[in-house]
Amino acid sequence: MGQSASQAHTFYREVAKNRVVWTIRDSGGYPAPKTRTGQRAQPFWSSKSRIDRIKKIAPDYAGFEAEKISWEEFRDKWLPELARDGYLVGVNWSGKNVTGYDLDAPWVRTCIEGYIENGAV
Repeated sequence: MGQSASQAHTFYREVAKNRVVWTIRDSGGYPAPKTRTGQRAQPFWSSKSRIDRIKKIAPDYAGFEAEKISWEEFRDKWLPELARDGYLVGVNWSGKNVTGYDLDAPWVRTCIEGYIENGAV
């Protein structure tokens, strides 16, 4: 399993266990950089400590603040809005280049709910 796949599975498992998702924001709002295909992806992490690490190693992210979102709000509000707007969900981006999987919102919901339903947390 590659690094991005490992980070995605960790994202699903930790969100299912803790029922919390994290994103970042600054005075301009939430970042949603373009992917290689031209689609936008908004990053989310499964823990605040992951954001803290990114802020230390990636200067472009240093000015952002972590924002905590409950699983219920993420599931019921964020994921439908991201899907409606055609945005992908960046899961547990990592490393100095701040990269990882960018996935469709319905897929992310399905994967997290699978972990919750199967008790694989």
